[in-house]
Amino acid sequence: MAKKQDSKQHLELSKGRGRLRSSVVDRELAKHTPQTPQTTADAYKLAFDDFNFITREELRPVRLQLELLKTEMLLQEEGINSTVVIFGGARIPAPGQKPFGANKAQNDSLKEKAHFYEEARKFAKACSEYSKQTDYSEFVVCSGGGPGVMEAANKGADEVGAPSIGLNIVLPHEQAPNEYVTPKLSFQFHYFAIRKMHFLLRAKAITAFPGGFGTLDELFETLTLIQTQRSAPMPVVLFGEAFWRRIINFEALAEEGTISPDDLNLFRFAETAEEGWKIIADWWELG
Repeated sequence: MAKKQDSKQHLELSKGRGRLRSSVVDRELAKHTPQTPQTTADAYKLAFDDFNFITREELRPVRLQLELLKTEMLLQEEGINSTVVIFGGARIPAPGQKPFGANKAQNDSLKEKAHFYEEARKFAKACSEYSKQTDYSEFVVCSGGGPGVMEAANKGADEVGAPSIGLNIVLPHEQAPNEYVTPKLSFQFHYFAIRKMHFLLRAKAITAFPGGFGTLDELFETLTLIQTQRSAPMPVVLFGEAFWRRIINFEALAEEGTISPDDLNLFRFAETAEEGWKIIADWWELG
């Protein structure tokens, strides 16, 4: 009788994961281990529950895998198959909001770009309205999770009751996710490389509003992958043609021979949310 009870207890502890007791249960049981010099030593800690061990330099490959897997598994569980990624500057303010430039000239320039916040918000609403027709499995809005254009993207989705993704990263500044990211889709990264992979793994469209180094990095990463056929072709939409042509002379790259003239067709310009969504809808023949 005792053996049957022990067996039953063991199965309950395994929490339905077969006949082997789960790591979750063992972690709890380990908390009640008698305190001795042996059990309190770091060597005795369960490997997966040992912070000092898991953060060692040699464990970087494991941490990379964990960071890739966690987001992937949770997005799969939510049934999200594809995304529309919205890149853009964290410093671009909402209309009427005080900009945070380094000087008056920068503040004036950022104020002039406040309309991009509104266009990003409206564009995200358009994406989300279509996404609703797919039960929010396709064309889900995805941003970097921070302020500025990223906040506008998540806000637009939130305004129509749609979920949206925020891929945040630990930074000295601007690291808190904006309030409009869907909480269960709000992720934090340590590795920029893994974060950028997740931007592209489900992307059916990439959009870039005016921004700084981060936006440029993400944009050129995307264009490089499409150019080299490491990523399937997709619409890449740059909002604000005057801004992009002022900071990047795309034609000069082609004239210098460092890119092909055909590479200039890898992206399109748009000024409004309506124009941007039409480019994407036409590409995918959404009707």
